[in-house]
Amino acid sequence: MSTPPPPATEQAFIEPIPEEPGLPGHESTLDPQPDYMPRYAGANRLRGKVAIVTGGDSGIGRAVAILFAREGANVAIAYLNEHDDAHQTEALCKAEGAEVMLSAGDLGDPRHAHGFVRAVIDRWGKLDIVVNNAGEQHPDKDITEITPEQLQRTFQTNIFSMFYLVQAARPHLQEGAAIVNCTSVTMYQGSGELLDYSSTKGAITAFTRSLSENLIKHGIRVNAVAPGPIWTPLNPSGGATPEKLATFGEGTPIGRPGQPNEVAPSFLFLACEDSSYMSGQVLHPNGGTVVNG
Repeated sequence: MSTPPPPATEQAFIEPIPEEPGLPGHESTLDPQPDYMPRYAGANRLRGKVAIVTGGDSGIGRAVAILFAREGANVAIAYLNEHDDAHQTEALCKAEGAEVMLSAGDLGDPRHAHGFVRAVIDRWGKLDIVVNNAGEQHPDKDITEITPEQLQRTFQTNIFSMFYLVQAARPHLQEGAAIVNCTSVTMYQGSGELLDYSSTKGAITAFTRSLSENLIKHGIRVNAVAPGPIWTPLNPSGGATPEKLATFGEGTPIGRPGQPNEVAPSFLFLACEDSSYMSGQVLHPNGGTVVNG
């Protein structure tokens, strides 16, 4: 007789959950289309560098990948399963003169995270920058609606994957390398409908500060970016309730959602030598919302 599977919270890896079947979403379906192209000419800030960008097929990740490519980096893009978006991002990065590698799969699985880094090293022989951007969110109006599977899945994607990827990358990161993590304004403000998501973002901020303390003696800087409401596939594909989506971004002091290419320069700054005296810090492209930290 076969043994029944263990409860979800006893499993090391949780498959995608059915609550929001549209997630993570396709950028090609959005109307209006997000602005992802860089706004200025490159200045070779990342010339000769090799960068990993997770969630790089669309949204903020796409804008970061293209900007890094324009600044001279070769880019390894990790994404879940949106192949059409990923191939478009690949083409846009190649048009900037970069070499590009795509890798589809779930970084919440440590085996995939290690295999991805191994493929990057096999391709280019080094790794200089890690951008941990991939994430998921599931809106719930009450804490009792959050299932154990959803809770573990959200933490697995948003913070466990960062541990797995950095663990895999660490032997290849030399002095001068940079890690940039994506946290969120919800870490500072909270979010009544994104309890598990905002909790992971708090964990990411703590991870950033602690990892900085751990690695700075090796000359490796670790920082983070905390975007506000940005127009990406995440929210319109099921990551926000219809009520929230109807006024998305209007509550910011600027009065609108941000665009991915308004966030990407923060990642570039923290990845390049312009920020050589910064580690353990968080930048806040959030539309003018004042937060502490």
